[in-house]
Amino acid sequence: MHDDRFTPTLRTLAAGGLLLLSHLPLAVFAEPITVPHAEEYFPDQPGSRWKYRGYVEEGPLQKIAGKGFVNVSTVQGVENLKGVTVKVFHDTNPGDHGPSDSYYRRDAVGIVYYGSQPGTPLEKQLVPYQIVRFPLVIPSSFQQFDRKGVTLGTDLDGDEQDERADVEATVTVMGQETVSVPAGSYQDAIRIEARMQMHVSLSGSQRKIYGTDVMTAWFARGVGLIKYVERQELPPVRTDRGLITEITEELEEVTIGGRQVSP
Repeated sequence: MHDDRFTPTLRTLAAGGLLLLSHLPLAVFAEPITVPHAEEYFPDQPGSRWKYRGYVEEGPLQKIAGKGFVNVSTVQGVENLKGVTVKVFHDTNPGDHGPSDSYYRRDAVGIVYYGSQPGTPLEKQLVPYQIVRFPLVIPSSFQQFDRKGVTLGTDLDGDEQDERADVEATVTVMGQETVSVPAGSYQDAIRIEARMQMHVSLSGSQRKIYGTDVMTAWFARGVGLIKYVERQELPPVRTDRGLITEITEELEEVTIGGRQVSP
């Protein structure tokens, strides 16, 4: 979720725009299954590097403009953040929004996101929160957060007051697919969907508007994030047209712990 005014991004699921070249249906499971060695789908060894080819489309709902971009993600090492040891991921241009550092902790029960630099007022009110839960079960879901009356840190309706919102998000492990990206074809990639809903109270008119942010991400064993597609929708505020942003990143090349990896 890359418009940082509204969303704590799902680069929160990170440790790019060719269309998906091969897309098989989700595997059908008669009953829930537990993914063995699930931590191997989220490598975070220092020195690891992922290069993504990206494409972003944005504009009013009635007219969309698009452009390409490149993002390189690397694991910088570890850092102590308010008494917690976290891994530091540096992204050069996630979602075409410029460089940022993000902080994660992985342990036996999952992966927790501790925020980013530069952060946003909204994100600071939401972190830390879990983004992946172990054991990884297909299918399964959990609520990331449900916060009432948080400050967006931005003025949407032009009355010089920041808006407030109720925000909730859910993560669902959908299944496994074969996915092809510029780096190659990956079998049994885990598909995870993160869905955020936001009810914004406009301070000027007292009107309420509803926004959504849905990200679908695929993770390959021993590789990590190979593709994500994110769609943000915000209804009209000061015009008669709402806004939509759709972002895609696909893996172009990857090095894990200093070793180049191929499918």
